[in-house]
Amino acid sequence: MPPVTTTLPVLNDLAACCAPLGSAALPAEQAAPLAKAFAALGDPVRLRLLSLVMAAEDGQMCACDLVEPVGKSQPTVSHHLKVLREAGLVTATRRGTNVWYAVASEQVAALRDVLAPPG
Repeated sequence: MPPVTTTLPVLNDLAACCAPLGSAALPAEQAAPLAKAFAALGDPVRLRLLSLVMAAEDGQMCACDLVEPVGKSQPTVSHHLKVLREAGLVTATRRGTNVWYAVASEQVAALRDVLAPPG
């Protein structure tokens, strides 16, 4: 059976919808998904988890391998990964009993682009 991949595209093609913040006023309907994504990154553990997955040699990591580097319990790491997934910043693929995470590169790039100075 092929692995089941789950992703929640909260940002919904953010690169196409949002100009850099300084170029125009941000419409309310675009502010909510942006705020959710940035809030997910506002926790040091989640920011560290995202950086670990981004730095992974093959671009993905098993949740089981993320427990020790952040020094948190498995349930805590799973919770933080769920928040990142719900914010659309990582994808999750179940392989047997393990869940592997990969960065949603387009979404992370879109957040970077929104913060880029206009022009």
